[in-house]
Parts: sequence; structure tokens; C-alpha cells
Amino acid sequence: MAETINIHAAKTQLSKLLKRVAQGEEFIIANHGKPVARLSPEVSRKRTPGRFADATSIPDEVFFEPLDDEEQALWEKPVATDE
Repeated sequence: MAETINIHAAKTQLSKLLKRVAQGEEFIIANHGKPVARLSPEVSRKRTPGRFADATSIPDEVFFEPLDDEEQALWEKPVATDE
């Protein structure tokens, strides 16, 4: 079970917490008792180059086929902005 620690304690003891996390411990960082983040060890994922090499691919004659009007219109649709 992860230990809960408040934000102020996490800020002041970050180096110590990181050493404990490196040893496998987890912490929940809380703001006024409400959990807002989890501090846990990094799980490295080993990449396997070429693992999808045998996957089915799209033949060039299909990939480069022109889009129909409906699909073309979707690609040309303006992108909404927050401005």
C-alpha cells in the first residue's frame, strides 16, 4: 500500500522520497488530504526492434490510391482553434 504524503512534505523531502522510490516504495501526494499524484518507480520497457515486421501491410497500389470525395473533404476540414 502506498504511503500518503502532503505536498509540503513532498517538496521538502523530495531527495529522500526519490531514494525510497528507487528501492521500490510508492507514495501518494495529496493536497489538503485529496490524492493528486502517485510517485512510483519507473518501469523501463525494453523495445524490440522489428516486432511488427511480420504484420500485414498495405500494398502500394492500395496505399497510393486516390481518396474518394468524402474522405478528401474530411482531410481538408479546417481545424478548430481556441482563438
